[in-house]
Amino acid sequence: MTARGVHAGEDAEDFDVEEALALVKGSGNGIGPAHGGFPGPGPASPQGQGFEHGLPANGHGTTHHPHPGHSSDVHHQAAPWPQARDTAARAARAGARRAPVSVPLEAALGLVLAEPLAALTDLPSFDTSAMDGWAVAGPGPWDVREEGALAGHAQPEPLTDGEAVRIATGARIPQDTTAVLRTEHGRTDAKGRLHATREVNHGQDIRPRAQECRGGEQLLPVGTLVTPAVLGLAAAAGYDTLTAVPRPRVDVLVLGDELLTEGLPHGGRIRDALGPMLPPWLRALGAETATVRRIGDDERALHRAISRSEADLIVTTGGTASGPVDHVHPTLSRLGAELLVNGVKVRPGHPMLLARLKENQHLVGLPGNPLAAVSALLTLAEPLLRTLAARPALEPYTLPLKDTVHGHPYDTRLVPVVLRGDHAVPLHYNGPAMLRGVAAADALAVVPPGGARAGQEAELLDLPWAAAGIGVCFT
Repeated sequence: MTARGVHAGEDAEDFDVEEALALVKGSGNGIGPAHGGFPGPGPASPQGQGFEHGLPANGHGTTHHPHPGHSSDVHHQAAPWPQARDTAARAARAGARRAPVSVPLEAALGLVLAEPLAALTDLPSFDTSAMDGWAVAGPGPWDVREEGALAGHAQPEPLTDGEAVRIATGARIPQDTTAVLRTEHGRTDAKGRLHATREVNHGQDIRPRAQECRGGEQLLPVGTLVTPAVLGLAAAAGYDTLTAVPRPRVDVLVLGDELLTEGLPHGGRIRDALGPMLPPWLRALGAETATVRRIGDDERALHRAISRSEADLIVTTGGTASGPVDHVHPTLSRLGAELLVNGVKVRPGHPMLLARLKENQHLVGLPGNPLAAVSALLTLAEPLLRTLAARPALEPYTLPLKDTVHGHPYDTRLVPVVLRGDHAVPLHYNGPAMLRGVAAADALAVVPPGGARAGQEAELLDLPWAAAGIGVCFT
């Protein structure tokens, strides 16, 4: 069994994170060539080519090509699943650098630091009490002053030997204090004098100034994911804002005349499952959904929405196959887009696609079936958005499968599973149109062509809420 985690000290991790961060730092040329400029597969593959190379030049196809780019040999064009994910990540690296942004702490959760976090002050910035009790000077017993020392108040008067003063956790330590005597370790006699019930050591329960760090000391490096703990540290270190990599902006275009936004399915129409699902899922992947637009099966409206979008990524739902109202390929052809991935050898979700529209704008076409769309989201959108957001890649991990999983003869399968102890248990209801399985899942198991037997190790893709929790991954 291989445990999950983040790459540490490996060349692959350095390449992913540092190159992604280079998109938001420094000056000079981009990481790779401009539009259409990162190396693609060999000449036999349509990936990395423009539509004018991978499709009929007239954009109308032939009797064997009902849509540009959709031949009867489309499966031969499809990319292997690992290659498709790598292509998506590299596509994001090939663009121009993205400018860092300064955001208030309350808006920084889930972003990645674009500058090191250095302490703006000593922590703590003065000697403080680590416990409730008494600040004492010299050996006991001690005469107790009437006034106490509270957190947030001014520096108390110095102590002299034989004196003590009530003190609260976090309060300033009076000058010449020997130690802090905890409340439970002291008692007072009939004359009001304080006695210790155990030995008092010099400096005990005092947090000295700069115990945690000195002002100017680096606390966290560039590339750190901003978690709730990072927010707390930044606030303690004196920050009101953080310089971070901005969230990539995404426009979601929901296609299909058959989709309803409310009520029960009727009259041959079905509820739209992807419109409500995609924005929070994209948020969990580090993106910000700028808009969700319902296009229907209107080819002109689709062309208009794509050409006018200013988002970093456009996500379309449906319309990626070769049906009579599947308009995504023809629209991309007319826009002069560069097709990077035209189908992936994975089930469900085979007819997914990735295209570059401009130097810093891409489109991911999801199939219309819900689980197929999830498969495409994790195959193409996740690595692209992760790279744009400069998030570190989680190290792949495996668990043995509890049951046998039937495979596709030639393609990878992504199967919803729940994690139970040291096994992954495959779930039923894993057809391309079904969400019942993935709604109960912790991860998707990557099943190789031909299937996997019970006990065989399978790579797992954690679902965001299983890895980080609802409150963290969607905020």
